[in-house]
Formats: sequence, C-alpha cells, structure tokens
Amino acid sequence: MKVVRFCFIVSLFLCRISYAQVTEQTDPLRPSTPDTTQTGRDTSRTTADTTKQVKPEDTPIFRYRLTADGTATSGNVNRILLQLASAVDYELSRRFKFSTNPSFVYGRQNEMLNEREFFADFRTTFRHEERLYYLAFGSVERSNLRKILLRYTIAAGVGYKLVNRKRAYLSLTNVLMRENTNFQEINDIDVWRNSARLFGQYTFDKDRWTLSHTVFYQPALGQRNLRWNGSVSLQVKISNALSLRSTVFNTYESVVVPGRRRNDLRWTAGIVYEKK
Repeated sequence: MKVVRFCFIVSLFLCRISYAQVTEQTDPLRPSTPDTTQTGRDTSRTTADTTKQVKPEDTPIFRYRLTADGTATSGNVNRILLQLASAVDYELSRRFKFSTNPSFVYGRQNEMLNEREFFADFRTTFRHEERLYYLAFGSVERSNLRKILLRYTIAAGVGYKLVNRKRAYLSLTNVLMRENTNFQEINDIDVWRNSARLFGQYTFDKDRWTLSHTVFYQPALGQRNLRWNGSVSLQVKISNALSLRSTVFNTYESVVVPGRRRNDLRWTAGIVYEKK
C-alpha cells in the first residue's frame, strides 16, 4: 500500500494541467505562531500579552518558502514548462515585518514561446502580531500570456485576523490600490481599485497536512473593470523542510487584449522547501 501511495504522489508531481499561466497572485506565509514550549501553556489563542512573554526582545526572524514545479513532453507535442515561486518574511520586530512573493513562469510549445510571466512585490506590515494590523506594498508584473508589457501597483490598507490559533488561521485585508497597466495591443489603463483578500491556512494530523486558500476581489473605482483570483492548496510533508503540494488556481480579468480569454484556470503540483 505504501508503494502504491508513493507512486500516486510521484505521478501527481510529474503531471500538470495548465490552461494558462498567470503570476498575479501572492502565496503568503502565515504569520509565525509563538512556540508553546517556551511558555508552558497553549498559545493557540495568541494575544499581545502572551506574545511579549514569548518574545521579550525584538529578535529578528527570517522565514522563507521555495516552490518548483513543471513538465516536459516530446513527440507529437513538444512542450516544456517551468514555474518557480517563493515567499519570504523578515520580521524585524514585533512592530514591523517585510515580505516578498516573487514568481516566474516559462513555457514553450512546439518551439514557440507561450508563457514568460514575472511577478515581484515588496510588502511592509505594521503591528503584524496584533489582531488589527496595517500594510503597504508595491508590485511589478510582466506577462507574455496576457500581452502585458508592464503592470505596476502601489497600495495601502488594513488587515484583521479573524482566527489566529495554532492550527487555524484566517485573515481579511482591504487596501486602496493604484494600478497602471501597459498593454501591448490596447491603450494603457490607469485605475484605482479596492482590493480585498481573504487568506486562510489550516493544519491536520500533527501538522503533516496543510490546507490553505487565498481569494482576491479587486473592482475598479468609477469604471467597469473587475479582477479577481483565488487558489486552494493541499500540502503534505515528506520531511521537516520538504513537502509535496498541489494547487488549483483561477483568475478573471474583465479587460483583456483581443484574442485573449477573460478567465484562466490551472492546476499545478510540485515540491516545496520551507524553512521557519
């Protein structure tokens, strides 16, 4: 049975269904949770007071996650596809945290370039250990798939932790965002958006299994221009640092260049290296 299960997981990693590639989404790290062994009590219901007991000094904490997946086929269809993504958190103190979630996708089919997607951001979070916190960020993106030469955004807003327990986390953020998109075939678009994000992560079986989801809803202000995307991931540990993960992701943009569809769906499977 173990051999069959292992073969199934390996085959899941090697296969990939991809209707389209986008790098619009972020893949955040859940805020770190105080270690219960340091306080001798259950910190699943974390408060500012217990946090101070666990971290008496503002000791910087560095955490990161790297994800890689892809596929290669030859014969009637020659295709190569590589996707790299990462998440980095640097907790400078109990007040400030810096984060980034860069990603890159490269894909060719029958000697033609289809995907060459790049996304990078930089995020600052203030009072990140409190239930109510504040954030500001900027991002840049290029997309061969959607014919976007350059898209940049700047935003600022607030976040609220709806649930913050050891094995369950759920947060809601809402920001005001300025977006400028330079399309290859249509006029540039410069809009203000309201961007809401719901992010959750849950662990099971002594943290061996992790289920996470992220949903963005981003309507433009004053004009008909809507973007939204969402993802659901299931991750299983194979060691303290390595995991296998499968993700379903969907994105929608109401304004696209001619010949491109508004909705894209993809399913990926790959290896995750995470250090906390």
